[in-house]
Amino acid sequence: MTGTDWGALVANLAACAATAGAVLLATFAVAVRRGLHRIVDIAWGIAFSAVAVVTWLLSAGHGDDGRRLLVAAATVLWGLRLSAHIARRSRGHGEDPRYTALLDKAPGNRTRYALRTVYLVQAALVWLISLPVQTASYSSEPLGVPAFCGIAVWGIGLGFEAVGDHQLARFKADPANRGRIMDQGLWAWTRHPNYFGDSLVWWGLYLLACTAWQPALAVLVSPVLMTLLLTIGSGKRLLEKQMANRPGYAAYAARTSGFFPLPPRRAVPRHGRP
Repeated sequence: MTGTDWGALVANLAACAATAGAVLLATFAVAVRRGLHRIVDIAWGIAFSAVAVVTWLLSAGHGDDGRRLLVAAATVLWGLRLSAHIARRSRGHGEDPRYTALLDKAPGNRTRYALRTVYLVQAALVWLISLPVQTASYSSEPLGVPAFCGIAVWGIGLGFEAVGDHQLARFKADPANRGRIMDQGLWAWTRHPNYFGDSLVWWGLYLLACTAWQPALAVLVSPVLMTLLLTIGSGKRLLEKQMANRPGYAAYAARTSGFFPLPPRRAVPRHGRP
C-alpha cells in the first residue's frame, strides 16, 4: 500500500485538466479582445492556483489534511505572487516580442494559431507540472521528513524568486540605471535568480508528493520539465538571446553563473600587451 487513493486521484486529474483548460481559454478570450497575448503570462500562476484549490476541495476525506493544506497553500502563494508580479511588470507595455515573433510564423489564421501553440499548450503544461500538487493531496501518509525537506526547498526557492524580482524591479525603477545590466544582489551570483527559485519551488512541491516510490516516480516529470522549460525552453535561453547584444552583457555573463548561484568569477587580467 502506498497510502494514495488512486481511484479518487484519477477523477481529480480529469477535473484539473478541465480547470487548467478553463483558465487558459478564458485568458485567450480576454487576450483576443484586447489584442494582447502577453496576458497569458499572468494566467500561468493563476492556473496553478486554481488547480491547487480544486484539488484541495476534491481531496477532502481522501488524503492527510495537513499535507493537503500545506501543498495547496504553497502552490497558491507561489502562483498568486508570480501572477501579481508579472501583472505589475507588464502594466503599460505593449505586446511581448516573443509572442509577436511566434505569431509572425503562423501558417494561417493568427488567432487559431495562438490558441493551439500558446494557450492549449500552456493548459497542458499546467496540468502536467501540477502532478505533485494533485498526487500529494491524495496521500494518507502523515507529514514526515521528505515533506519538511520539501517545504524548506520550496521556501528557499520562493525567497530567491521573490527577492530577485524585487531587486530587479527596484534597479529598473532608478533612471540612473537605464541601459545598464543588473549585476547586484542575487543577480551577482546567478543571471537568473528568479528562474532558479522557480525551479526550487517545484522540486520542493515534488518532495511533498514523495510518500512512496510509486508516486515519487510517477510525478518526477514535473520538476524535471519545469527546470528544462526554465533553462533550455522559453525561459533562460530566449531571454539571454534577447540580451546578448546589450552593452556589458558579455562581460556580465562571463563572470556570473548561468543558473545555479555561485560566487562571481574574477576577470582574468590580460598580459603581454602594452
